[in-house]
Amino acid sequence: MLRFDDLSLFVRTADAGSLSAAARALDVSPAVASAALKRLEQELDVRLLVRSTRSLRLTPEGEQFLVHARAALLSLSAGRQQLAGGKAAISGELRLSAPSDFGRNVLLPWLDAFQREHPQLSVRLLLGDRVSDLYRQPVDIALRYGIPEDSSLLALPLAAGNRRVLCAAPDYWARHGVPQEVEALREHNCLLYMLGERVHDRWSFTQGKRALNVSVRGDRVSDDADVVRRWAVAGQGLTYKSWLDVAADVQAGRLQLALSDYLGEATPLNLICTHRAQLTRPVRLLREFLQTRCDELLARAPWA
Repeated sequence: MLRFDDLSLFVRTADAGSLSAAARALDVSPAVASAALKRLEQELDVRLLVRSTRSLRLTPEGEQFLVHARAALLSLSAGRQQLAGGKAAISGELRLSAPSDFGRNVLLPWLDAFQREHPQLSVRLLLGDRVSDLYRQPVDIALRYGIPEDSSLLALPLAAGNRRVLCAAPDYWARHGVPQEVEALREHNCLLYMLGERVHDRWSFTQGKRALNVSVRGDRVSDDADVVRRWAVAGQGLTYKSWLDVAADVQAGRLQLALSDYLGEATPLNLICTHRAQLTRPVRLLREFLQTRCDELLARAPWA
């Protein structure tokens, strides 16, 4: 029979990439930790980890089993919380990843407020625009724009009505003029975002039933969406960004919108996880909290 502490040791070891680090986190000796992994591998009759004096890595079978081990531990945790009572304070560690710009400039103060409501909860936040591999990275959930390409992932909406907007600093508009048509964007310095090897230099709009696409160019490209927004605020060009990311800048006057007669590309924000067992009470409460905050920003969107 599989033991709970053996599963915990295996998941901790996979997350830390080190058996000794996992042993310290669980307050057991390296010998006890090694015995637990051997016992788990014997019970499953499969090799989960390849270990040497200098490195440790998951085998293909280990990567496959890690998903189920995480889900089992989360399910047991959720069961304990239910037995403790629905009104009990939430605690433990919530591990999530989020896009760079949204995470730094929007999510951070929201998480501060959420933790003030739930002071026994700790948060581990990973920021980056690359899509997190939820099957391998040590995170429970990810906040991401768009629907995940992997159909096995569960995507729950946080801001389904979010869209991109065209904006630039007032100083930039004063120097170069405000475009009145989508085609006029070809004449502007467009600040471009790159994900992986792809530069997003084709911007899409709609006007009524008309779909309009324009290929743009500029003198600056970054794989960090926060950098692109900062360039725009500094007056270096115009940008085509998620409303959630620039709403505060627009309201403060640091950025001004253009092409208000056109609808920008739909950019829904979703909470993504690998399995419904990961929708623990802390995750459900966080989702409700973030939905409320996103709804407040969307209520002030130019198309609202």
